[in-house]
Amino acid sequence: MELNRVYSKVFGWMFVGLLLTFLTGYTVANNLNMLLFVYEGSKWIIFSIIEIILVIFLSARIQKMNPITAKICFVIYSIVTGLTFSSIFLTYKLGSIIYVFGITALLFGIFALFGHFTKMDLGKISTYLFMGLLGIIICSIINMFVGSETFDITICIVGVIIFLGYTAYDVKKINYLSGAFENEDNLAIYGALELYLDFINLFLKLLRLFAKRDD
Repeated sequence: MELNRVYSKVFGWMFVGLLLTFLTGYTVANNLNMLLFVYEGSKWIIFSIIEIILVIFLSARIQKMNPITAKICFVIYSIVTGLTFSSIFLTYKLGSIIYVFGITALLFGIFALFGHFTKMDLGKISTYLFMGLLGIIICSIINMFVGSETFDITICIVGVIIFLGYTAYDVKKINYLSGAFENEDNLAIYGALELYLDFINLFLKLLRLFAKRDD
C-alpha cells in the first residue's frame, strides 16, 4: 500500500467532508424553512443521535465495507453534521467564523505535518489523550449546570491541546494501520473520518475562545 497515495486520499476526503458540512450548515442557517425543519421540536436531538450512530457504524464496520458504501456513509455523515452545525452561523459573525477557520486550518496543518514526519512513537500518548477527552466531556456536562465562564474557557483551552495532540496521533496512526487494511480506499475514509472529527472539535473549541457572537 503506497502511503503517499493513501495520505492524498485521506486529506482529499477530509476536505470533501468539511466542505459538505460547512455548505450544509450555511445553507440551512440562511433558509427559514430548513431551520424550522432541523430545530422545530426536538428534531436536532434526532440528528445528533444519527451522527453518533453513523460514526460508530462507520468506525466499527469500515474494514468489512464495500469502498463505495464507506464513501456514501461518510458523505451522509458530513451532511447530517452540517444540519446541526448550522447553529454556529446563527450564533457567531460570519467574519469571525472564517477567521477561526483559518486559525484552525493553520494549527491543524502544523500538527498534521508533525504527526507525519516525527519519528516519535505517538501511540504512547493515546491513553493520556483519551483520559483528557473523557475529562473535558465530564467537565462540560458539569459546567452545563454550573454555568461558569472561566471554567468554560479552561475546558476549551484544554480541549484545543487535546485535539491538536489527536491530530498528530491520528495522522501517525495511518502509518500503523496501513498493514491492517486490505483496501486503501477504506483506510482513506477511516483516516478522513478521524481527522475530520479532530478538525471539527478543534474548530469548535477555538470558536468559543475567539469568535465574536452575532447579536
